[in-house]
Amino acid sequence: MTTETNLRPFTAAGFQQFLQEGQLVGARCQACGNLYLPAREICPHCFSDQIAWVPLSGEGKLAAFTVIHIAPTAMEVQGFGRDNPYCTGIVELAEGVKISARILGVDAKTPTSIPIGLPLKAIFLDEGTHPVLAFEPV
Repeated sequence: MTTETNLRPFTAAGFQQFLQEGQLVGARCQACGNLYLPAREICPHCFSDQIAWVPLSGEGKLAAFTVIHIAPTAMEVQGFGRDNPYCTGIVELAEGVKISARILGVDAKTPTSIPIGLPLKAIFLDEGTHPVLAFEPV
C-alpha cells in the first residue's frame, strides 16, 4: 500500500473507506509484525503505534456460520426472510485474521449442507450506496 493510504485513520471508518474502493485490508504492527482486523491505532501486543495498512488476499475458510430467517429491511427488499434465509459467518483468512461477512453460494435452507472449513474468496456486492463485503465458495 502506498504511504497515502497509511494516512487513513486506523478505525472502522478507515476500513470502510477501503471496502468502498473494493479493497480488503488489515493493519500490521511494524514493530512486532502482528496483524489485526479490525484495525487498531496501537498494537495490543507490544503497544507500538507504528501501524500500517496491508492488503489481504481475500482467501480463507469458513470458521463458523449462522442462518438468518428474520432479515433486516434492506435484505427483505432483496427477497430474504422467513421462507428465504441467508447465511452469515466468520471467515478465517489465509493471513490468520477473522472477519464476519455474508456467505453466498451455499444452501441456507439446508444448513447441514454447509461445511465448516469450506474454502472461500472475498467479493464485493454492489448494493446501492456502498459495496458490501461477502464471501463465496472457491
